[in-house]
Amino acid sequence: MKRIGLWFVPFVAAGVLAAEEPKSKEIQPREAAPKTDAVAAMEKIADFALAPPKLNTSPLPQYDYDKLDYGMTIGLERTPGGRLWACWVAGGDSPKAFFVLATSDDDGETWSKPRLVVDAHDSNLPAERSVLVGNLWTDPLGRLWLIFDQSMDMFDGRAGVWMAMCENPDAANPTWSRPSRIWHGVTLNKPTVLSNGEWMLPISLDQRPGFRQFKGCFQELDPLRGANVFVSKDNGQTWQRRGCVTFPNPDWHEHMIVERKDGTLWMLARTAKGMMQSVSSDSGARWAKPSFPAIQQPVARFHVRRLASGRILLIKHGA
Repeated sequence: MKRIGLWFVPFVAAGVLAAEEPKSKEIQPREAAPKTDAVAAMEKIADFALAPPKLNTSPLPQYDYDKLDYGMTIGLERTPGGRLWACWVAGGDSPKAFFVLATSDDDGETWSKPRLVVDAHDSNLPAERSVLVGNLWTDPLGRLWLIFDQSMDMFDGRAGVWMAMCENPDAANPTWSRPSRIWHGVTLNKPTVLSNGEWMLPISLDQRPGFRQFKGCFQELDPLRGANVFVSKDNGQTWQRRGCVTFPNPDWHEHMIVERKDGTLWMLARTAKGMMQSVSSDSGARWAKPSFPAIQQPVARFHVRRLASGRILLIKHGA
């Protein structure tokens, strides 16, 4: 296997804290207000993002490393057999974004050529169609999930979360399921497995409806915008929306959830004023008014997750 210099360093500081206490049922949005002709036209263009994305499992030579000129970390995941899967954004942190995946069987010393590409661009479309946000996750059954968004431009006011699952991620030729659209929005972070066996998925439906030419699109979704949580009770076959937190000074939510020892759920999210938190005492249906935690963090990505030891790992920026 050829040795290549592929590094994934998404954060600058880490610490361990003591522990503190693919389909979904459709949500009915409110009745749409009358739309201008321009907004209606852009929403029709946004419908191109509803087309099922294709997983390219034979991406060479078109997507070989000498053809790629950009890389932004999505994440890493280890399979039951010890293989590392890495996913990153190619094309740009822009409407040109698409996903590339590679593997390592020697703990990251060497990496394969690209093994999977999700590139939704089509020269016949009236606008760029991007794949920009997502993650990799190994579930309790040992299956590998690729979770990713698809949107026209960077965010068309609706976007959509898609999931594809691989039952044999350690095989020489892994096979993937057809992607299934879970809901609107984007998912940056991995699901959390709760003590009752439910899987909780954080889905962000941006509180800022549409960027650039898509500004003002899908205003009927406004009551659903925020840091949503979806739950699966059947190992990912179906997902239901359970609750949502609307944060002041919204930015990318990038929210993560930890189940505390007393059974409450602790959510941390990114806002334009820094990190904020909310707590739920009813498994995520209702959430307390957001507040600032005693954690200093700039407007940037972070990571929080409970370890097998029971302690909570926080990865953040700054002291």
